[in-house]
Amino acid sequence: MTIEHDDQLEKLRAIGRLVAQTLRAMGEALEPGITTRELDSLGRKMLEKEGARSAPELTYNFPGATCISVGPDCAHGIPDDRPVKAGDLINIDVSAELDGYFGDTGASFAVPPVKSQIEQLCHDGRQAMWAGIRAVKSGGRLNDIGRSIEAFAKKRGYSLVRNLASHGVGQSLHDEPGEIPTWYEPRDRRKIPEGLVFTIEPFLSLGADWVEEQDDGWTLRPPLHQPTVQYEHTLVATRRGPLVLTLA
Repeated sequence: MTIEHDDQLEKLRAIGRLVAQTLRAMGEALEPGITTRELDSLGRKMLEKEGARSAPELTYNFPGATCISVGPDCAHGIPDDRPVKAGDLINIDVSAELDGYFGDTGASFAVPPVKSQIEQLCHDGRQAMWAGIRAVKSGGRLNDIGRSIEAFAKKRGYSLVRNLASHGVGQSLHDEPGEIPTWYEPRDRRKIPEGLVFTIEPFLSLGADWVEEQDDGWTLRPPLHQPTVQYEHTLVATRRGPLVLTLA
């Protein structure tokens, strides 16, 4: 969506804060022994307390309030009764609707102790996201985002998953302008209008450039189980640059 008046922005700020606070609380609760279902229950309670509805449930009838993926899975994982273990790499994606507007955010968490390579992957995954965010300006090109992310990834020796992309958001979970590559796509000539609301969510990997859907019809996993992280913010393109909506 493209913001047309201040009331829309305030509602987007409200749901952005809520999903960010929910993600932060779930990340802080993450420890060995807790189950992903328990984490999901925590997220659901926080959303419902404020009158929000889970976006994946609402939009796709997803079997959980949030998506929680335990490595090697990296996206769309279904919460279940498996306990978290030390050394796990876990992605949590929180998206919700409030007053007709949607916010979407996510992050990967390494449960200590973990190898230094995984700690660095998490650090660099977050930096890759911010490289894309810094490239946003109204009037610029959408492919400048992927150009910046890909340059960062190549410089540090990572791959990017290319069958998962960023997307428009706002009045629906997946809104116009549709898929936004987090790698450089020279044929994409679309420009960024002022007020455009969208996510930036690169999947940075130690070797994977695609993921495969598992038998449950939801969970996505790199074919060779390569460690992969995702970090995501919802933002608005303004004349002054990106305005990030999903900060806790």
